[in-house]
This record gives sequence, C-alpha cells and structure tokens, in this order.
Amino acid sequence: MKFSSHWLAQSSAFLFPIFGLALAACGGSSDNPANAAGAAGAQASQSAGAGGAASGDPSKLVGSFQVKLIPADDLGATATTSIVGKINDGPTPVTTIWEEPQPDGDCTLTTPRVPFCTTPCGGSAACVEDDVCLAYPTVHSAGAVTMTGIRATDGSAPLALLLVAGNYQAPPSVPLAYPAFAEGDAVTLAAAGEYFPPFSLSSKGIAPLALKSTGLALKSGQPLALTWTKGAESSATIHVRLDISHHGGSKGQIECETADSGALTVSAALISKLLKLGVAGFPSVIVTRHAIGSTVIAPGRVELEISSTVEQSVTVDGLNSCTKNADCPDGQQCQNDLSCK
Repeated sequence: MKFSSHWLAQSSAFLFPIFGLALAACGGSSDNPANAAGAAGAQASQSAGAGGAASGDPSKLVGSFQVKLIPADDLGATATTSIVGKINDGPTPVTTIWEEPQPDGDCTLTTPRVPFCTTPCGGSAACVEDDVCLAYPTVHSAGAVTMTGIRATDGSAPLALLLVAGNYQAPPSVPLAYPAFAEGDAVTLAAAGEYFPPFSLSSKGIAPLALKSTGLALKSGQPLALTWTKGAESSATIHVRLDISHHGGSKGQIECETADSGALTVSAALISKLLKLGVAGFPSVIVTRHAIGSTVIAPGRVELEISSTVEQSVTVDGLNSCTKNADCPDGQQCQNDLSCK
C-alpha cells in the first residue's frame, strides 16, 4: 500500500512546533499517512461525538496525537515513551510539494518543488501552490483529554494529558513505562470538548521496532535490503524514508509503506535514480513501525498514531561525511552539505 508524501508533510507540521528529530551531525526534519479514505494501518474510529463525523473533511488533517517509543541511544539516554498532540481549526500549510511520483512495488520516488507566489503571502499565510496562499491555522483546546491503555511506571492508568500553550503532553510528574502498552493493546483517547466538541478515537499498541539489517550501502544498480523483527499486530505497517541529500537541500526521496512482514527490498532501479539526483553528508534511512487511528470533527481529521522509529546511517561510494575539515581526506574540505570535496 502506498504512503502519501502529502500526508507526511501535513503530519510533520504538527510535530515541528513541539519537538524535532535530530539527524546525524545536524538538526533536520523527519517526516510521518492517511488520505481521504484513511491510510495503510489506520484504524478509523466512528465515535466523533458532537463535532459530527459527517460535517468534517477527512482529507484535511487538523489534529495529531503521537505516542512514540523512543529507544535508548549510545549517549546514555534511556528508552522512553513520549506523548504529544495538538488540534488546529484548519490544516497547516505544506510548503514543499513532492511530485513526479515514480512507483515501484511498495515504494515511490518523488522530487520536491517549492511553489512561488508572485504576491507574498505575508506572515499569516504560506505559499502552498503557485500563486496560492493558505492561512496558518490557530490551535485550540479540546478540553480535558484522557488516554486509556497507557501505563505509567507505577502501573497507574488511565492517563490525563496536560495542556500547555495549546499542546497536549504527558505530565512530567507521571513517568511512562517503556513501552507503555503491550503489542495489540487498545489505546484510546477521549476529549471532553471545549472549543472543539467531544470526540474519541483509538489505535493499537505496537512492539518497539528492531532493525536486523546493518552495514547498509547504496550502490547504483543494486537494491537495498532492509530486515527487521516482524511484529505480531496486524494493524501495524512499516514506513521507510530514504533521503540521501537532506543536508544539502533534498533533491528527492524514496518512501515506502509496506506490511510488517520483517523484510523489504527497495529496487535497484529506484536506488539508481535516487543516487543520480545527488547526495550530501550523513545519508540515512528512517524506518518506522506505526498504527494509526482517526476520526473526523468539524474542521477535519484527527489522528492517533502509535509509532517506533529507528534511524540507521547508510554509506555511498565516494562519499565522505564531515562536520569539520579535519574529518576529510588530505586536500579536501568540509562543505556546507557536510560532505568532503
């Protein structure tokens, strides 16, 4: 099943004001799948409350609650479960359009285009298509939000989320277990209603993602094989994002949405096309296991995503990545795109 890059850009807009995913050696964006009919892995909830499922446009993503399993890292940080969410009164402008899709199996290569507006959109709107501006939405409260199926380290449940400056989050005083649910457990979110009417939606717990493939290398004319420990939850799917020019301004990316079968091969044809577009320092592949539930309120679609993400570096023939000149071979210097030349 195909993953929508447009949805990914929309969804990321809810994440960036709250937290960012650090990429190797420099800050960057991770992007994260449902279209009007609901994406692969999405479990649609029909409990839309007084907002009225029939009154909203399901193609417009206006709210996102994300439960993330964050693994331990090599710097000593322990594994944690994080929860963050917000709801706007309209969709967030997407300012990069991923187009010219080249599908191949469960994967698609797309290239970016930044639209241009002859008349500037100003600070309250953004250019989302040539000469088309879209106003930035306003975040609002949905009242008290409670989650069931989420466990704290002391075993207590349910969990009442804390609202801070329009963003819902787990209270710092209630440390969450890792993982905060068992695979296949129902995870439900209920909003009591305030600016938005009451609603509820649910998803399923997933197992933390464990990649088995190591030493990933990209070579023209050769496929990329990814393997991981297969999950048991049938509603979960695997999303893959491969953007090897990110630090120099992305020239293109490969995205895949596939069954949680334990293996995926990105074709040699797509890898060759991506390499031809260009490469920058510290290329990586981002693999996510996720399960998504959604419902519709008056302004549009609200999602609950349960996810576990692993980022792994990849090597490219002839590429030396760097953060300073000393990282480069003699006679080469570290460039702005974090590559030695």
